[in-house]
Amino acid sequence: MDHQAYSGVMATEPSERLLTAEEFLQIDFGADLRAELDDGVIRMMAGGTRDHARIQANVLAYLRVALRGSGCRPYGSDMAVQTHERGVRYPDVTIDCGMSSDQDTDKVLRNPRVIIEILSPSTRDVDLRVKRAEYRELDSISTIAFIDPAAQTVSVGQRGQDNWIETLFARSAIDLPALNLSIPHDEIFARD
Repeated sequence: MDHQAYSGVMATEPSERLLTAEEFLQIDFGADLRAELDDGVIRMMAGGTRDHARIQANVLAYLRVALRGSGCRPYGSDMAVQTHERGVRYPDVTIDCGMSSDQDTDKVLRNPRVIIEILSPSTRDVDLRVKRAEYRELDSISTIAFIDPAAQTVSVGQRGQDNWIETLFARSAIDLPALNLSIPHDEIFARD
């Protein structure tokens, strides 16, 4: 291909402008659409399954009671976590312990302590690689957990002194030592 032909091809390709987290959070996607900001690029999100919704509800219900009076609250996937200047995620469950500057109208949790993601075949790789790395960079995070509904197992990462201590997927509870709390395996996967 000669230089003139190549230049013509390049001129017709759209140039994608990367968004900041602040710009992304100003967009109203409406009630039916969900999206995350992935390195400045909007990524649409699909809805979950009944199994996913049940597990999320189980974890949120357990945490709501267990955290009452602690100053920490569990939030579902309607609350954002800004992972960096061009990253906004909506974890399945986030425990936030608040700051004095928090407002009821906030769209972003500023002091998340725990993040829990429920894996699905379509998001598993991104959750375990990309999101895990982003969440580890947040200074306030003490625990990151991944729930595998198909295998009924959990993997938990705890922030150590200088590194992260990971447990492989196992049929176990989700221990949250920074909150003196544990979510029992049977509560996570309860069907009634």
